[in-house]
Amino acid sequence: MNAIATELKERLESRTATVGIIGLGYVGLPLAVAFAKTGFSVIGVDADPSRAERIGAGVSPIEDVPSADLAALVHGKRLVVKSTVDSLGEADAIVICVPTPLGKSKEPDISFIITAADAVAGILRPGQLVVLESTTFPGTTEEVLLPRFTGAGMAVGEQFFLAFSPERIDPGSRTHDLTRIPKVVGGVTVACSELAQVLYGQIIERIVPVSSPQVAEMVKLFENIFRSVNIALVNELAIMCRRLDMSVWEVIHAASTKPFGFMPFYPGPGIGGHCLPSDPYYLAWKARMAGYEARFIAFADEINRGMPAYVVQLATDALNEQSKPLKGSRVLVLGVAYKAGVGDVRDSPALEIIDALFVRGAHVEYADPHVPHVQVGSRRLTAVAWDKAELARYDLVVVLTGHSEFDARRIVGEARLVVDTRNLTGPLGAHPHVIRL
Repeated sequence: MNAIATELKERLESRTATVGIIGLGYVGLPLAVAFAKTGFSVIGVDADPSRAERIGAGVSPIEDVPSADLAALVHGKRLVVKSTVDSLGEADAIVICVPTPLGKSKEPDISFIITAADAVAGILRPGQLVVLESTTFPGTTEEVLLPRFTGAGMAVGEQFFLAFSPERIDPGSRTHDLTRIPKVVGGVTVACSELAQVLYGQIIERIVPVSSPQVAEMVKLFENIFRSVNIALVNELAIMCRRLDMSVWEVIHAASTKPFGFMPFYPGPGIGGHCLPSDPYYLAWKARMAGYEARFIAFADEINRGMPAYVVQLATDALNEQSKPLKGSRVLVLGVAYKAGVGDVRDSPALEIIDALFVRGAHVEYADPHVPHVQVGSRRLTAVAWDKAELARYDLVVVLTGHSEFDARRIVGEARLVVDTRNLTGPLGAHPHVIRL
């Protein structure tokens, strides 16, 4: 390491460095809090002024960061919140955690990364480390960020340092804490990699270095594609098992007893959240640019995206068996978040299912202790309080999210008809009025 790198390393190891975080969402805010708790001075930046103001007042917009913890750091001046990147000129390390959505044609939209990179390029100075955490296609760090940062004449690995480290946040998890999830790091140069490892080593127990940013970018995509493909496989298995009159849940449970060569995945009403519906397309797009069509990725996505329609058909068939049409029936949906324990409804299959039920003439309400209001198409819905919901008043109860607050015994005991897509009621055994995915 040269003198610039050595000085930065010493500041990071002594935790006298200032860390800047661009993007205070589900990834950036927990990261900012972790660094601040460890003793770093942290500057958080969010382009949404109202969000920045709220966080700057110590009020957390996400469930994984308690407002009490955030407020203590804000009031203690360990975490300062700004709305522009200009304030990061004094930061020693800058971590970019901005969204990477898909375009209308399912092509990567890295406009937020480009905007953040251009802003960083305007304030970049010798002795700074920049790390991209946003999920993106392989090559982004070196093809998009690096040219912008070297435009001023500074040399990467000597005057400034650049790396990619994919986020591995597990929203709502009580077991996978940010500090205990191994962190993959890929630097543009050896010095870049070493400094990024030192940075994250202050808050995370295990660092996993890889040979380049491109490898680190691919790691993140592979992790989520692995999940997407296996979820698609088990979703298709669920459809086949129903046709063959057997329980997919029993099959999975029995297969899980094999101590090698098998990992259980579970079917559901579809995939949601920011990562699974989008990430595979980042790799598929990059592969297409290289002349290869990722057919397996596309097929898995086709199966997963077909699950909401399959659930609507299950609901229709269940009501038909009781000589009731879906049109005019009262339906209560339990859970609109994309996974249990969170209030995140981004790309949640529940929204598509509810909209389809409305279109077919059903009268739909929902209960979700984590989501008080939700927008479904042109409708803004308000949650029914779970503890006050009169389940027997509904023609059908559909379980779409397995929140721990939902009492399976109450669902089975009070509801007249149930479609359970999460096997929430499974431990209670078979019941003629409960249809499981």
